[in-house]
Amino acid sequence: MKDDRPNELRIEVGSATSVSALLTRPARPRACFVFAHGAGAGMTHAFMAQVADGLGARDIASLRYQFPYMDKGSKRPDPPAVAQAAVRAAVAEAARQCPGLPLVAGGKSFGARMTSQAQGRTPLACVRGLVFLGFPLHPAGKPSRERAAHLADVRIPMLFVQGTRDKLAEPDLLKPVVASLGELAKLHLVETADHSFHVPARSGRNDHAVIEEVLDVVAAWIAEVGTN
Repeated sequence: MKDDRPNELRIEVGSATSVSALLTRPARPRACFVFAHGAGAGMTHAFMAQVADGLGARDIASLRYQFPYMDKGSKRPDPPAVAQAAVRAAVAEAARQCPGLPLVAGGKSFGARMTSQAQGRTPLACVRGLVFLGFPLHPAGKPSRERAAHLADVRIPMLFVQGTRDKLAEPDLLKPVVASLGELAKLHLVETADHSFHVPARSGRNDHAVIEEVLDVVAAWIAEVGTN
């Protein structure tokens, strides 16, 4: 019987730090998604596992990893420089683990923003595109576009997957941000979903249907970027 459990890894981040990671690799992968968790929950959170398993079923490998603070059990996110170093180390590890596969990077919320900041500062080696699952454009209740300024420095394709009820990215603010990025950026809005991609019962949908929609969109976009 085939063991479908992800492979547990340790990734060196600099000379004094390492973080844990999980590699999910289907039998015939066509790409690999390197993705980071949100600020409040680590790589084993149900959403992260659903993304890894769902992409695996769609023939896309994934490497999800912890930021140093999460590995240490802290609730305070790492400074951007530390988080970005973890992003770079994870991408490099994915390239070693999945040689020859197209790489796409990104993450959920905080993980998405740290990945985009890293890419904007210095391009991530071999990464063909970025996927943002709930990009945190602004703090809840404090609408702003300031967190998007660095996206103009990203020169590879970007996919924003966002709920229409996301309190950390008001649609009326996010739409012009994505439009300003031109052909490099695509926005997929998930109707009635919040920042965690939950939907209210009155919507007539359930969370399973939403995650399937998200996975289909992400897989199709990765397939397109991976062949360019």
